[in-house]
Amino acid sequence: MAADEKAKAKGEQIAGKVKKAVGGAVGNESLKAKGKAEESQGDLRAAKEKTKDAIKPK
Repeated sequence: MAADEKAKAKGEQIAGKVKKAVGGAVGNESLKAKGKAEESQGDLRAAKEKTKDAIKPK
C-alpha cells in the first residue's frame, strides 16, 4: 500500500509541475494555480509517507 501512495504522490508532483509550467507559458493563471496546488498536495502526500516509514518498527 505504501508503494501505491508514494507513486501517487510522485504522479501528483509531476502533474502539478507540468500544469504550473504550461499555465505560466500561456499566461493562464488559473491553470498555474491548479498546478501549484496539485504539486503541493503531492508534496504533502510524500511527506506523510516518509513519516510513516520513519515511525514504522524495523
